[in-house]
Amino acid sequence: MVLININEKCTGCSRCLKACPFDAIKIINKKAVIGEECTLCSACVQVCEFNAIEIKRKETKEIDFSQYRDVWVFVEIKDNKIRKVTFELLGKAKELADELKQDVCAVILGSNVKKTCPELFAYGADKIYLAEDSALKEYYTDTYSSVIVGMILKYNPNIVIYPATRIGRDMAPRIASTLKLGLTADCTGLSIKDGLLLQSRPAFGGNIMADIVCPMTRPQMATIRPNVMKKPEPDYNRNGRIVEVPVKINQEGLRVVVKEIIKTTISGAKSIDESDIIVSGGRGVGSKENFKIIEELANVLNAAIGASRAAVDLGWRPKTCQVGQSGTTVSPKIYVACGISGAIQHLVGMKGSEVIIAINKDREAQIFTVADYGIVGDLHKVVPLLTEELKKELKKAE
Repeated sequence: MVLININEKCTGCSRCLKACPFDAIKIINKKAVIGEECTLCSACVQVCEFNAIEIKRKETKEIDFSQYRDVWVFVEIKDNKIRKVTFELLGKAKELADELKQDVCAVILGSNVKKTCPELFAYGADKIYLAEDSALKEYYTDTYSSVIVGMILKYNPNIVIYPATRIGRDMAPRIASTLKLGLTADCTGLSIKDGLLLQSRPAFGGNIMADIVCPMTRPQMATIRPNVMKKPEPDYNRNGRIVEVPVKINQEGLRVVVKEIIKTTISGAKSIDESDIIVSGGRGVGSKENFKIIEELANVLNAAIGASRAAVDLGWRPKTCQVGQSGTTVSPKIYVACGISGAIQHLVGMKGSEVIIAINKDREAQIFTVADYGIVGDLHKVVPLLTEELKKELKKAE
């Protein structure tokens, strides 16, 4: 790979200097000079208004794929805690790495996040690439993607997997575009076939499963839906190696600044992607006001409240409550579906639940094909009765 600084176009404006997360650029005699710290992350190219910096990368046929090793997992932090999906991905990464006889590596960016490393080792990481900077406390597409591009170019991973969350879905395509790599989005299955990463995902509205490989580029990359991979049991006796990656983020170089974070979730509501019990309502609930009976049952069960796409489209619940292919994939211990017919797109998002209870007045509803327990009846009568009985049982238990 060759980095070319086109000096005759450079004006010394210093925008590239501010954008570089690795402090690899200096302004000398009003010209940008690239230092040895450069990782070819392309942050400078993206901000240069004068096309003064160009990166030429090797053609695929020139790349020796044997130099690419290890399975990387991007670690997502929320409210100063590692999100559950990270542990799910570490468990799957361990399976893939064992088959390839390679290591599992966690990639974590943030501020004061080194304290999370023991937990990452416990869930399967053999090595952790750690980048800490106060400017990495909040997620920014530019900074996060540039730092990870730099890490990939320096350490040559074989596979990189990201959670298919708001952050993962935003960042992974940027990295893939910068490095001219393949990327399979929203995977529900990963395996190794003939030494390649076989990436499986629903296609055509969930009616078929597509198997995808990227044989011509490295690393092979995919985003994985939360709650589709099994979370492994932690082993807190495990340990590993921490590789600290020095970064220096200049906030003046950010093209986008987060001024305010507005939460669209209902205040105090449980998150459906990390709850053990979910009570969901569909079109059969009838109205936004009628969701009160769903809420009452959820409160008794200490459960999160979910919804079908129909209920969300009608404005009865926020998008954050939507379960299904175009919403959130969930796998709680108990899933209660009230007035949900069971369209394939909804089933794809919840059929991994341990126990499914369906309440619907249509005995032919598709939801009963995946339910462990089914109640044929009017949910407006059944759910309040169920709520009252549960209250009585809980009171007895006290």
